[in-house]
Amino acid sequence: MSSVTRLKPDTDEQRLRVDLAAAFRLAARFGWHEAVANHFSLAVSSDGRRFLMNPKWRHFARIRASDLLLLDADDQATMQRPGAPDASAWSIHASLHARLPQARCVLHVHPPHATAIAALADPAILPVDQNTARYFERVAIDLAYGGIADDLAEGDRLAGVLGERRRLMMGNHGVLVVADSVAEAFDDLYYLERACQTLVLAYGTGRPLNVMPAALAERTARDWEDYQDAPFAHFAELKLLLDATDPSYAE
Repeated sequence: MSSVTRLKPDTDEQRLRVDLAAAFRLAARFGWHEAVANHFSLAVSSDGRRFLMNPKWRHFARIRASDLLLLDADDQATMQRPGAPDASAWSIHASLHARLPQARCVLHVHPPHATAIAALADPAILPVDQNTARYFERVAIDLAYGGIADDLAEGDRLAGVLGERRRLMMGNHGVLVVADSVAEAFDDLYYLERACQTLVLAYGTGRPLNVMPAALAERTARDWEDYQDAPFAHFAELKLLLDATDPSYAE
């Protein structure tokens, strides 16, 4: 997919529904989900303010394209309506879609390894291998956790911390990634969790880490950015695996 095409927001709602539903199913397969909590959302309007999100307390492994809620970040009565989303989901995702143009797809989960790193006093992803170097100085860090995010003020605060970056390590909480598409966001979340898995294992040895020099880490991170088509190929392959085993996600 060319960079010119990717600058134009995809607003084909049915295709977006199918991609987001696939992301839920795949997240469950990879063990990133947590009970009936955590949330993914995806903009369907050019301005990003109308978006799809999972319904309240639905397990990721059961979500279908037709189940996704269509919400409006400007609708102040959303939480008073029947079938309202989870309060913490609304506070975070509505704020991000309203405030950050790069946040077309927002994936927020508590995967085990990224959450373990987020629990450290310093949750930085140190560049100790190729995957961890992908995130060198490219992750915002929030160390002001104040409990479950269930009001819009907290969502606004998180949007401010994220700023122009696309990944947020949420101290004492989990992780959040944003991107232009589901494929790019999912691929980034995949590698972020893998990076944190490597870092957890390395910390677990109790031996000194071989942290890359800053210049090498930056070069490696830039090299990753040259592979712009890889996330789309990755996500397409994962969807083929879903199609072969349980295509109900697309219903």
